[in-house]
Amino acid sequence: MSTRIAFLKGHGTENDFVIVPDPENAIELAPATVAALCDRRAGIGGDGVLHVVRSAAHPEARAMAAEAEWFMDYRNGDGSVAEMCGNGVRVFARYLQHAGHVAEGDLTIATRGGVKSVHLAKNGDVTVGMGRARLPEGDVTVSVDERSWPARNVNMGNPHAVAFVADLAHAGNLFTPPPVGPADAYPDGVNVEFAVDRGPRHVAMRVHERGSGETRSCGTGACAVAVAAARRDGTDPAVTGTPVTYTVDVPGGRLVITERPDGEIEMTGPAVIVAEGEIDGAWLESITH
Repeated sequence: MSTRIAFLKGHGTENDFVIVPDPENAIELAPATVAALCDRRAGIGGDGVLHVVRSAAHPEARAMAAEAEWFMDYRNGDGSVAEMCGNGVRVFARYLQHAGHVAEGDLTIATRGGVKSVHLAKNGDVTVGMGRARLPEGDVTVSVDERSWPARNVNMGNPHAVAFVADLAHAGNLFTPPPVGPADAYPDGVNVEFAVDRGPRHVAMRVHERGSGETRSCGTGACAVAVAAARRDGTDPAVTGTPVTYTVDVPGGRLVITERPDGEIEMTGPAVIVAEGEIDGAWLESITH
């Protein structure tokens, strides 16, 4: 590992990330390394790490290199690997623009959840094509303390359980994963969203992100909540033939989610780079050895 490693810090609706540019995939990011970087007291602090790698240089992304030059090798704050992160894609795109790799307009980014289409707008917003939601069959229940709610199983390339509640305080502290049943519904863990209504096609949510705890925002979670709300409200675009847009308030800001009749979902929101610097490689070596 080199003596010093470049990093940046960014966030999308306060879902924050340590960004590690590594075009040739030369830096080994072991789970302990990622967890140390994301530690808010002893490290830089973040909900996850955005490892920026050229698709052709990463074994998991080489097959996507013809479609997308850059691969978002995303890691949760505990060091575990994740399929996708919607806010992360927006911040990843903002970094590529910040670094001069791309300009305003359209681009593609490879993720473990597939290739994502992104638009960098002049007003600073970033729109991500999030693909289609899958709605696995079967009843799901979410519990907090003595309360339980039926939940909608939504897969946005990563798994979600969406429960509509009367009060977001009912979600509890969300430091630990809320129990979700049946146990075999999510063999690899799940992101759990608690949502309340704020007005017509306007909801608010809190989320426990798998591997990170409660976060200030979750892009795929906001999409899952919008999809669940559309089914609940009878506004499923596949049925009505009309696109539907939900405003989703998260603790860190606001996201706008549109689902089209063909099932494609777009998420629009801000993405900000707030700092850049260098990581002491010797410090990381001391943690991982």
